[in-house]
Amino acid sequence: MENLTELYCLMDDFCKDFEPKMHEILLNNGSKRRRRSTQLSLAEMMTQVVLFHQLRFSQFKVFYLYHVRLYLRKEFPNLPSYSRCVELLPRSAF
Repeated sequence: MENLTELYCLMDDFCKDFEPKMHEILLNNGSKRRRRSTQLSLAEMMTQVVLFHQLRFSQFKVFYLYHVRLYLRKEFPNLPSYSRCVELLPRSAF
């Protein structure tokens, strides 16, 4: 699984540069908005999405339930449920 570690490091480096710039650019209507942290970081979500495409699964649900939750539990110790993961996915689609 060394490729997974390398992929995560690349995503994490990208997110460290990208997230502060993204929050500066986002439109603000003047009201305060919460930025709650999630159990799964943006880098972890992006790593899973890239891995999903690399492994050529046809459905994300099958990939998440039968690959990530079974075989990658050690690499991603704070995995949310599938429904919560689907709610978080739009955050990684910029």
